[in-house]
Parts: sequence; structure tokens; C-alpha cells
Amino acid sequence: MPDSSLLVQPFKFLNRLRKNNNREWFNKNKDEYLEAHKHIIEFAEHLLAELNKTDIIETPTGKKSLYRIYRDVRFSKDKTPYSTYFGGGFRRATEERRGGYYFHLEPDNTYVGGGFWGPNSQDMMHIRKHLQQEPDMLREILESKKFKTNFGQLRGEQLKRAPKGFDIDDPAIDLLRYKQ
Repeated sequence: MPDSSLLVQPFKFLNRLRKNNNREWFNKNKDEYLEAHKHIIEFAEHLLAELNKTDIIETPTGKKSLYRIYRDVRFSKDKTPYSTYFGGGFRRATEERRGGYYFHLEPDNTYVGGGFWGPNSQDMMHIRKHLQQEPDMLREILESKKFKTNFGQLRGEQLKRAPKGFDIDDPAIDLLRYKQ
């Protein structure tokens, strides 16, 4: 797993950026940003190596996984020019391995995630069929103390009826009705 000491300097930079989110300050401290960015690239490279141990990742390098720190403020009410976090995403390889992973590194708000963002109907059918085969595995996770402490409960929009192709009496219908 990546060495957490890689994040000390980037988090110090992000804390300072939070208090000084303007171009003048950023330009004066560009060397500090570049050093922080170098540490984040190294962290992302380690993370990519770990993910590749159990999955096939399409994203070629940790550097390519990173999102820009420069914000697009054209249509935003918040005109601060820089993101106050480092984030990135890794895509799974091939048509069969859809979805991906996301990481968000921010003081007091660091998390990782995985899955699909806005799955299409084919993806939803694929996910539902897997859920239908082993609903108890997901239920065990959802009912675990660790999950409830960190995430609460499963949330998201649900269909009012059974999804097309599934029986209303299916034992997993409560899980199959989710649209997200």
C-alpha cells in the first residue's frame, strides 16, 4: 500500500491553499505546489500498482489518473480558481470490466470509491443479474457495523416496481429496484 508519509507535504499545501485560494498566492507558491504534485503522482503510482494486483486497469500511469487542480469557473457561482483537494480516477480495462475507482485526498475529507457513475441500461442489467445471484453477500456488507458507521445505509433512487425482466417476488427485489 502507498506510504501515507507521501501525503504530509501535499496536505500542508492544501491547508495553505484553502486560506489563500487566489492566483497571486498560488503563483508565488508554485514550487510548493509542484512538490506536492510530485508526491501525489508517486502516491497514485503506488495505488495503481496495488489495483493491478487484483484487477486490470486501463489507466496507464498514476500521473494520468490525476485531475487538474485548476477549476473551470466559467459557469460556477464559486469563483475560487483552484481545487482544495487532489483527486483522480482509474478506469478498468476492456468492455467486460466496466466502471472504475476514484480517490479524493483532502484534509478532513479523504475517501475512495468504486463502481459506475450513471450506468447505462446494459450495465444496470448486468449489475442486477449479479445482485440476483448473490444478494446475501451485499446484504452482509450493508448490515455490517463498519459499513453503517462509515456510510449509514444504501441510498439512491429506486424504481417503484420491479425492473423489467425481474419478478416482483424475487428475494432480492429490494436491492434490484435501485437505479444507481
